[in-house]
Amino acid sequence: MLPLGTAAPAFSLQDAVSGRTTSLGDVADGKSGLLIMFICAHCPFVIHVQEELARLGQDYGSNGLGIVAISSNSVITHPEDAPDQLKAMADRLGFNFPYLYDESQEVAKAYTAACTPDFFLFDADSRLAYRGRLDGSRPGNGIPVDGRDLRAAIDSVLAGAAAPGSQLPSAGCNIKWAPGNAPGYFG
Repeated sequence: MLPLGTAAPAFSLQDAVSGRTTSLGDVADGKSGLLIMFICAHCPFVIHVQEELARLGQDYGSNGLGIVAISSNSVITHPEDAPDQLKAMADRLGFNFPYLYDESQEVAKAYTAACTPDFFLFDADSRLAYRGRLDGSRPGNGIPVDGRDLRAAIDSVLAGAAAPGSQLPSAGCNIKWAPGNAPGYFG
């Protein structure tokens, strides 16, 4: 796992919605924090929380938090995660943040992203403050989706405080690596 305090790895990826190239600086510069969410269009765990992801953008997007979603799934094995499907998802849910496509999967590797959804929250200095779950809800467990764990971390970072020390890992579907592309941390 990417250690807390690590600087956000640079990226430059195409936005599936606008078609423009978006870099780390585009979403982080001048912000009090940055949330990077590794998600996709087909994963049942993402589908379960997708409306909360849109609410995060609505609630925090104008409050000093840079937000970006990235899909790193291989379209060779999962064509339902192709950029046109990401755009359709973003349009349907009203995402107000970039939704980037990591075709090479190098960004997922740089962040040590393991699943969808996977959340990385960086402070104003672009240092990793939180890597954990959205909340305790999972498909079928009856716990409401409220984003409580991630929201507590975001609130702390935006207030200039340390994120909560107790950080439970994300749970979801593994990133769908292109054949022969799985990183060494899975081997």
